[in-house]
Amino acid sequence: MISQLSWKIGGQQGEGVESTDRIFSTALNRLGYYLYGYRHFSSRIKGGHTNNKIRISTKPIRAISDDLDILVAFDQESIDLNAGELRPGGVVVADAKFSPTLPEGIQARLFAVPITAIAEELGTSLMKNMVASGASWALLGLPIEVFNKAVEEEFGRKGPAIVEKNIEAVRRGSEFVLEQAGGPLEEFKLEPADGVQKLFMIGNEAMALGSIAAGCRLMSAYPITPASEIMEYLIKKLPKFGGTVVQTEDEIAAVTMAIGANYGGVRTMTASAGPGLALMMEAIGLSGMTETPLVIIDTQRGGPSTGLPTKQEQSDINALIYGTHGEIPKLVIAPSTIEECFYDMIEAFNLAEQYQIPVIVATDLQLSLGKQSCDMLDYDSIKINRGKLIEGELPPLEEHRMFKRYEFTEDGVSPRVLPGMKYGIHHVTGVEHDQEGRPSENALNREKMMDKRLGKIKSLRITNAVKVHAEEPAADILIVAMGSTGGTIEEARERLSKDGVKTGHVTVRQMFPFPSEQLEPHLKSAKKVVVLENNATGQLANLIKQNIGYHDKIENVLKYDGTPFLPSEVYKACKELN
Repeated sequence: MISQLSWKIGGQQGEGVESTDRIFSTALNRLGYYLYGYRHFSSRIKGGHTNNKIRISTKPIRAISDDLDILVAFDQESIDLNAGELRPGGVVVADAKFSPTLPEGIQARLFAVPITAIAEELGTSLMKNMVASGASWALLGLPIEVFNKAVEEEFGRKGPAIVEKNIEAVRRGSEFVLEQAGGPLEEFKLEPADGVQKLFMIGNEAMALGSIAAGCRLMSAYPITPASEIMEYLIKKLPKFGGTVVQTEDEIAAVTMAIGANYGGVRTMTASAGPGLALMMEAIGLSGMTETPLVIIDTQRGGPSTGLPTKQEQSDINALIYGTHGEIPKLVIAPSTIEECFYDMIEAFNLAEQYQIPVIVATDLQLSLGKQSCDMLDYDSIKINRGKLIEGELPPLEEHRMFKRYEFTEDGVSPRVLPGMKYGIHHVTGVEHDQEGRPSENALNREKMMDKRLGKIKSLRITNAVKVHAEEPAADILIVAMGSTGGTIEEARERLSKDGVKTGHVTVRQMFPFPSEQLEPHLKSAKKVVVLENNATGQLANLIKQNIGYHDKIENVLKYDGTPFLPSEVYKACKELN
């Protein structure tokens, strides 16, 4: 028996690939397996090759596998594009409709199953995804009752007749392939899982859930890949908590609405990707100048312009930090796991109000859309901190005076009131202003206001601003990265360790203000520093050089073809640089 296995389904977009993967992985999750998914899809609604890959394990995993055990193919293109990943002895389950063939040199077993024909016999070709998933499930020798339960959950709302038809499709696909194979494949039998069902979600869902837990009650946003699932989740869930989602006409309206709602006292957020973030930049400056709390999620994707809307990249770092004109206080954080996506949203809302600043939470496409198992979430640990928001009565104002909304204080954070509070009247404007908010061009006031705004975040550090995965004194190589790459790096490190290469690994989770004092000791002790990132110009490496130095130690490992790093790629790059 084996402890892990990788499974992939491929076909044309709109052909049922996504639903097949969803039911297959849901059933595996019911059995208690750990899962890690990767979606390859086109930036169009229908047509174009798409595939979903699921890694299945009895132990926690956080990376895409290098190879492939089972490929389910709805067309020849899926075989041609993906067969190269098959390990020797792998399996292809393909629709007999297109007379499938394996590329030359591929050492795999091919099972041609009349997937479409069986589905049509049952009434509609739409059920071919159930025939295909039933066939691949049967080869693993897993209990069919669990799979049928997942089918019931998927189609139950359509009535018992539809459920029975789909279960029959599963049975027919299963029986056909088992007759061809002579029973379940012994070499693909998985060790039993622990039977404990895990949370299984994408990063976007975790961030949306974290927003609700943080007290967010309004999301204003415009749909964009790969952020749209955040809207879709909150559209269903926020009304249950007295909140709502507003789809605005564009990203400029989305961010300004969020600023206005936060000013009114409602915890509000928006979410977008690189192109939308670019449109928000002026308004982010308004949030910084007026010291209005604001939370933005940026789900990084391939750029520039429309770029690669459905592909992996980590190239917004410079824009996140330097995109606004002028100089404002802000916080830029980057979660690296599903769990961090949840907890970081709570911290983002708290810090946005404590410091009265815009907070940008930056993920990458793989973390945003890659569905994976994660630990149960600790709701009891959640604490809400609204900072210096005054909720009691205010003292009467002196004649002809207003509330000092932008009062100079020792920590740089001024008292904040909600609109309509008695004696809380003040002026709000995007131009430079005095302590009461009145426009001011006084040179001394300007300098004091700039120092006040910028000074309040100098020592701001989030929880685990630099996450240490492995401390290796005097490591041959210290690998520094961000976002979704952590699990991939850890698998590469295991292989490097077997070769006698000492490695350390840290993830930078706070991009701005940069946590130099926390990262510097790790750089100092390492012989060589490899900064691994999904962009073409080494933006994270440049940030490290700018804030800390060690130019002579730093080596870039870059990937910008739209796909995430594989463990073998990280291993090879580090071996060559050692």
